[in-house]
Amino acid sequence: MRIGIDLGGTKIEAVALSQQGLELHRKRVVTPKTYPEIVNAIVGLIEDAEQITQQTGTVGIGIPGIVSSVTQKVKNSNTTCLNGKMLTHDLENRLKRSVRITNDANCFAVSEATDGAARGYSVVFGAILGTGCGGGVVFNGQVHNGRNGIAAEWGHNPLPWLTDADKHDTCCFCGAEHCIETFVSGTGFLRDFHALGGKAQGCEDIIALVEQGDSTAIQAFDRFIDRLSRGLAQVINTIDPDIIVLGGGLSQVDRIYDALPQCLPQYVLGKECSTQIVKNVFGASSGVRGAAWLWPEQ
Repeated sequence: MRIGIDLGGTKIEAVALSQQGLELHRKRVVTPKTYPEIVNAIVGLIEDAEQITQQTGTVGIGIPGIVSSVTQKVKNSNTTCLNGKMLTHDLENRLKRSVRITNDANCFAVSEATDGAARGYSVVFGAILGTGCGGGVVFNGQVHNGRNGIAAEWGHNPLPWLTDADKHDTCCFCGAEHCIETFVSGTGFLRDFHALGGKAQGCEDIIALVEQGDSTAIQAFDRFIDRLSRGLAQVINTIDPDIIVLGGGLSQVDRIYDALPQCLPQYVLGKECSTQIVKNVFGASSGVRGAAWLWPEQ
């Protein structure tokens, strides 16, 4: 049995999967406010899963951040009480077994690569277009964390082929300017629509206006597609994945999958691009399922 934990800012979710990937158990709890309470909650979810299934499982965990390969401490987490903590060490001491921890975007990618939209492909890139812009890369079913634990952080590179029309004053949370995340995240899409003079509460409002033929919304969407194409072309020009799976709220916008293949080739080296861009299969469940699949071997 494989147990996956998705540690989020508002909830912690656990799933237990059989060897064939069938769901045996699922439970979620509210994320506590302090680090000791979070550790207790994770341990409790694992104990519940094992008691209910009467099996012992491997444990994989997706977190909003990374574990430093230098200090073994969590860093870059927006659940700030995790930062500086030895989460892997502390959980292994409590559970008396090895634990695998990686960024939650990596979990998304490995889930879709294992038995989701990218099943059967050797090199899979997962791009999450949500409040932020995350990414994960999987080679032959194995998540690739990288030497520094930051593999696939495509959102924190500058938008390539930057034009005067792209420049804005919004600084990325990482401290850099003109990061891809500030353009192709849901937050960035909404910011750009407002900059064009549009009025909307959220991205779904913009898409509704696009469907109605609103010229400002169409302009914002076209700019979004062009910028997303530039960001993904940089990924393709670097690792040339077999397939790219989109996740996050914007991945549900069907017209993206018609527009991207038309725009991408102009930015890909050689002006050709046969890379498939597909919607995820497991949606919000990909993170917790991918955490379980951090142990592909049994």
